[in-house]
Amino acid sequence: MDTKSEFFVHPTAVVDDGCKIGKGSSIWHFSHIMSNCVIGENCNLGQNVVISPEVVLGKNCKVQNNVSIYTGIVCDEDVFLGPSMVFTNINNPRSAVNRRGQYLRTHVGKGASIGANATIVCGHNIGEFAFIGAGAVVTKHVPAYALVVGNPAKQIGWMSEYGHRLKFDTTGIAICPESKQKYSLEGHKVKRVE
Repeated sequence: MDTKSEFFVHPTAVVDDGCKIGKGSSIWHFSHIMSNCVIGENCNLGQNVVISPEVVLGKNCKVQNNVSIYTGIVCDEDVFLGPSMVFTNINNPRSAVNRRGQYLRTHVGKGASIGANATIVCGHNIGEFAFIGAGAVVTKHVPAYALVVGNPAKQIGWMSEYGHRLKFDTTGIAICPESKQKYSLEGHKVKRVE
């Protein structure tokens, strides 16, 4: 998993020692991958991406230009991180106060998408296949399949695994218009049923 011929690193990118980079992954212009990161297979990291130490990205993650992923972040497979979106890792940063070792963790579930210029305040997890709208500021946990927008982010609906807004009938069933997958809504939870 860490043989340079099995993945691509642009000549202007820097990959520190101790990283594990999966087969088929690409790291583009001016990006910096810091020590002890794990990047899964078939990931694509755009221009000017910074991955801090010990970050984990699952396979097939897409990280667009100008994204910094800080220590304490774990993204499962198939996560999309839009251009210039932001993670934080300290709730009360001060330049004169060293809070290393106090980083809050954030977990991004499988298949989740985070839109351009969104901000994820640390310590708030993003559920599987959740969809964070462009420019949203996430200040609490986001349920699986939820669609959230705004500042602070508020849930306005549910999304399918293919990225379509779900419309539930009176029995709590919705069908994705593209994939034809069926979803059920029970209480405040969505799950795919077929």
